[in-house]
This record gives sequence, structure tokens and C-alpha cells, in this order.
Amino acid sequence: MADPRMFPPGSNAEDDHVPGRRKYNPYQDLNVPYNYKNLYDLPTSPEFLFQEESAVQRRSWGENLTYYTGIGYLSGAVGGAALGLRQAAAGAEPGDTAKIRANRLLNACGSSGRRYGNRVGVIGLMYAGMESGMVEVRDRDDWINSVVAGLGTGALFRAANGPRSAAVAGAVGGVLAAAALAGKQLAKRYVPAI
Repeated sequence: MADPRMFPPGSNAEDDHVPGRRKYNPYQDLNVPYNYKNLYDLPTSPEFLFQEESAVQRRSWGENLTYYTGIGYLSGAVGGAALGLRQAAAGAEPGDTAKIRANRLLNACGSSGRRYGNRVGVIGLMYAGMESGMVEVRDRDDWINSVVAGLGTGALFRAANGPRSAAVAGAVGGVLAAAALAGKQLAKRYVPAI
């Protein structure tokens, strides 16, 4: 049964309904007479500029870059702030005033948070770029892209420290990427959708 405010008696707007679209009337709560031909017809599904975009089931390279860089910076900043909090608590002296303790706390949290946030943000930036590059080169989106991107990111991030450090960091990056993929698959299978 339609809402009587949307379709008053004598209106044939129900007949004009197009499947997959809904009528939007911004004036419905104002109780003023209006013409139903001037309603806004909004889609109920996502819109795409090009038809090829609707077939793709993954984020674009720009969205991927923004997502991984932002998540990396945020998580690094929070983790770094927690480490700074621990350093500030360990460095507190019995004779300090509350103002000095608060200043030490803010300085330590800000310094560590910024440092770790930048590091992890850069790692996210490199990972997103490598993963998007792998998808473009291979023309396939599967687990191999993520693992190779993790390997390359770890190796590139530690390349300045020498080949041995780069190889170890690359292996750690690949293992972390594989573990993240496995965790994602386990969560999809065993964690109920909210």
C-alpha cells in the first residue's frame, strides 16, 4: 500500500513507477500542493559513468591508494601514540607538576604518533601502488597480487639497509599479506554478517 501523501486521490503516479527507482519528494512534509511531474526520480542502485565500471568488483587504484595510506597512517599514529604514552609514563619523575606531566605526555605521544604514522602510511602507499600495478599487469585480481605486493613492499621499504635486510623484510611483508588474506577469508566464512 502506497503512502497517501505520495499518491493523493486522482493521481496516477503509481502507474509511472519505473522498477529500480524510487520517487523523492522534498516537499512532502510541507503540506503544500505540488505537481508530481516535478518529483526527483532517484536510482536505487549505484550509478557509474561508464558501463565497464559496473562490471568491476574492486576499488579503483586511486581508492585503493587512499584507503591503504589512510588506514596505515591512522593505525601507525594510534600505535605510536600508545608507545609515546608508555614512554611518558616511564619518564615521569616524582616531583613533576601536573602541567609538566601533561606536557611530557603530549610531546611523547605526538612525536611517536607522527613518526610511526608516517612510516606505516608510506608502507600502505607502496603496498597499494604495487597491488594496483600487479592487477594492471596481470589483468587478474587474486591472492597472488596481494602476496607479491607484500613481498615487494617489504623489500623496497628496507632496501636502503642492504640486500639481506630487504630480503628479510620482503619475506615478512609477503607472510603478513598472506596472513591478512587468510584472516579475511576466515572472517567471511565464520563471522556472521552484521
